[in-house]
Amino acid sequence: MTATLHLGQLIQFNANPFFEGANAAKHVIEGAILVDNGIVEQVGEAQTLRAEHPDAAVQDHGTHLLLPGFIDAHAHYPQTGMIASWGKRLIDWLNSYTFPEEIRFQDPAYAKEMAERYLDLLLAHGTTTVCSFCTIHPTSVDALFEAAAKRNMRVFAGKTCMDRNAPDALKDTAQTAYDDSKALLDRWHRKGRASYVITPRFSPTSTPEQLSALGQLWAEHPDCLMQTHLSEQVDEIDWVLSLFPKARDYLDTYEAHGLLGRNGLYGHAIHLTDRERSRLKEVGAGLIHCPTSNTFIGSGLFDMDGLTQAGHTVGLATDTGGGSSFSMLRSMAAAYEIGQLRGRALHPSELLWLATEGSAAALRDDSIGRLVPGAAADFIAVDLASTPAIAQRATRADDIWEALFPTIMMGDDRAIVQTWVAGSPAL
Repeated sequence: MTATLHLGQLIQFNANPFFEGANAAKHVIEGAILVDNGIVEQVGEAQTLRAEHPDAAVQDHGTHLLLPGFIDAHAHYPQTGMIASWGKRLIDWLNSYTFPEEIRFQDPAYAKEMAERYLDLLLAHGTTTVCSFCTIHPTSVDALFEAAAKRNMRVFAGKTCMDRNAPDALKDTAQTAYDDSKALLDRWHRKGRASYVITPRFSPTSTPEQLSALGQLWAEHPDCLMQTHLSEQVDEIDWVLSLFPKARDYLDTYEAHGLLGRNGLYGHAIHLTDRERSRLKEVGAGLIHCPTSNTFIGSGLFDMDGLTQAGHTVGLATDTGGGSSFSMLRSMAAAYEIGQLRGRALHPSELLWLATEGSAAALRDDSIGRLVPGAAADFIAVDLASTPAIAQRATRADDIWEALFPTIMMGDDRAIVQTWVAGSPAL
């Protein structure tokens, strides 16, 4: 296969902008990415790479910005069909919208249809990697991984386990949660670009016995990620503490059952106690910020500045369908708005980092979220003037960050000119 040079503007990070500021990134006006066999081979100045690789095929993207594909670190693909459902708090929202929809995934044909639709929506919005909850049905996990394999996408996912406080049609048991999860793990983990994720939904829907069973499975497969929810809403926290009266706090309901560790992903993490912050930092766990969901369901304001400055690993996510958009651009915009409400405006470099390298770090995968030699060639071309409103603002920009910021705040799938997965055009 002939190597291909992709020409366009580039942004390359050499450090974390939360600590180094915008100087952590380099803007290359006339840049190039050399891609061969689905891997990034070289990145640099277009003139230099063209001279070094005269036989490479060339795709010139003009002034479009070439970026790593976005990484959505927390989502619920089974909620695709009921995204943007009106007017509920978390627990009522689950009962009114989520659980009835998830019951439908016992039908393999429906699961396949929604998995295909969901991944195509992600690719159209420039997202090349997702970490998703499925339903209790193993068929829902198979459907997502099969659809991802067809697209050669990097996908993390797992069977959502629940044995209480859910409809009977969505309950398993401690034993079946372990057995089904283990079978799915054996079938999919590290097969192609798939990674299995051990997935208790959250403490209120799992008995201590089920949490312990999944903790045992994680201890047997520590290279797997484990994903769940933590401290999303204050009434949820009260419910958790009523169900686990001996727990020191919400996090302790996981910690006591072997579900706290470096490879843990804890979605939301808004209302954390000092002890919870300390323990999460101590083990190096990943915290996943879901800003459109947090505002849509009225959960609260994530402490991005405090947590990042304390050294926590933070990723960014849509949390569809609690989140109100499939677009990571919209998640970046909402993260900015929440930062403003907390008194610290996030810089565009920080927002872009969260949606790429930050989420990759939370998922413990340095082969994605970066345009560096050896990384997977998952990348996108972004039009920084995709609508008249964005274009008129971008023309006033003095630097790349002012040019990019209107797209972050007002952009959608129209800004994504093309998405490449492992070097091949998607869709």
